[in-house]
Formats: sequence, C-alpha cells, structure tokens
Amino acid sequence: MKKFSLFLVIVLILSSLVGCGSAKQENKIVVGGKNFTEQEILVYLMKEIIEAKTDVKVETKPYLGGTNVISTALESGDIDVYAEYTGTALMSVLKQERMTDSQAVYDKVKTMYEEKDLAWLKPFGFNNTYALAMRKAQADELGIKTYSDLAKAAPDLILAGTQEFLERQDGYKGLKDVYAMNFKSAKGMDPGLTYAAVRDKQIDVNSAFATDGRIPAFDLVVLEDDKSFFPPYYAAPVIRKDALEKYPKVADALNSLSGKLDDTKMAQLNAQVDLEKKDAKEVAREWLKSEGLID
Repeated sequence: MKKFSLFLVIVLILSSLVGCGSAKQENKIVVGGKNFTEQEILVYLMKEIIEAKTDVKVETKPYLGGTNVISTALESGDIDVYAEYTGTALMSVLKQERMTDSQAVYDKVKTMYEEKDLAWLKPFGFNNTYALAMRKAQADELGIKTYSDLAKAAPDLILAGTQEFLERQDGYKGLKDVYAMNFKSAKGMDPGLTYAAVRDKQIDVNSAFATDGRIPAFDLVVLEDDKSFFPPYYAAPVIRKDALEKYPKVADALNSLSGKLDDTKMAQLNAQVDLEKKDAKEVAREWLKSEGLID
C-alpha cells in the first residue's frame, strides 16, 4: 500500500512538472535572424521589446542562414518572426520585377505575404540597401564614381559578395543585365569578410550593406547607383499569422520600434558590434534603454 502511495505521489509530481513545462512552452515565440551582424542586433531588439511589453517569452535563433533558409523556416513554423527587407522580399522571395517606390514595394510584399499567412508589421525606419563599395583611394585613382563607371573598369577588377548576392536577380546577375557589369572574378565570401578583403586589397569591390559601419571606418566609398538598379530595402518584422492571433500584443510591442531606427543609427549599432566588438545583446538592450523603450 505504501509503495502504491509513493508511486502515486511520484506520478502526480511528474504530471505537474510536465504540465508546467508545457504551459511555459506554449507561451513562447521564436525570433530568427539571417547570418550577419545587423540581423543579430535586430533579433535581440525584437526579443527585448517583446519580453518587456508582453508576458510572452522569446527563444532566439540568430545566424540561421541566408534568405532562402530563414524564409523557409518562417513558412514551415520553425520560427515565428524575423526581420526582412522589402526589396529582398520582392525580388528574392516573391520573384517579382524590380520596383523603386518604397511605399509601393512595401504594399506589394505585404499583400502577397498575406496569401502565405504571414504579416508584415511596421518598418523599423532604415533602408539597408545593397551597395557596391571600393577603397576610396582606388576609386579616385580610376575615376570611378558610379556603377556605369565601374562597369567599364570591371573586366580588370575582382568583386566579392555573399554567394546569395552573386546568384540573386537583385544582385550580381541583375547588375550584369542592367549595367553590362562583368568582373574579372567574382568571389563568394562571408558578408563580414568582404569589408576587410577590400580594405586589405585582396579584392577591388565588395557588395556592401548601406548601414554597415565598416564603410567609413575602412575608408571605403559607396558608388552611385546611377540607373537606380537596387530596389528599396526597408527592414520590418514579418510574423506568422497564427503566432499573431495567439499573441496579439506582440504586434503592438514590435510596432513600438517603428520609425525609431534611421540609416545612421543602424550603422552606429552595427559598428559597435563589428568594430568595437561589443556583444549584440548588450548593444540592443542599451539602445532600447537610451530610447526609453524599455526600463
């Protein structure tokens, strides 16, 4: 009888623990990020603001991979939310034609994502467009100021970009079509390594992000996209509708970041991680505090 009572007690305790664990697991969303610094910062900005303004816990998955990896993870439910860029969504995910009006691009991707049961929330405020950068000294020496200038010199120059950039229609493939830009060599590299490579003269041109703090720090110059090839790339949270229906307050929390980050501010946060070697979690938390968004 005593053995049975002890067994019953153990069963009840285990059931209680499992029940508590399940409840905790239920009250949670997963925030993912692509494989570069800015995305890691955005992951922790979203985590901190959600946990500060709701009772929802956040699991983070930064550095998941490129656009194809993370967009698939969102659609499959492996993650619930991540920050996407309007131009990337338009051309790389949805395979639409290039557009240049920022509001029109946002409206189009928002509408088309609705069909995937995914919702675009309000943009953070910055436009992290792709850019082509060179050492300022070399650009001056060769008289290169625009992409058209670069196209003429490209057969003697080496380009480096992510493998994704080299294969995307809003990347090197499209540049070849619009500018007849054909480099002597095009190397696929980790996005963070391309800046040091161009600085150290291992390559001549890199596919840069406009909000990257290493551009001024490494004395690089961003060339003028004189044919407006790149679409706008405004960043915004994209969230699964089922997660939004379950945790509606998450939308309010994330939308409180809307318009708070311009290009300069985002570049400064990126530089704190890339150049000052600060932890992305701390950079995100301190910025939110400085803006009065969290305590």
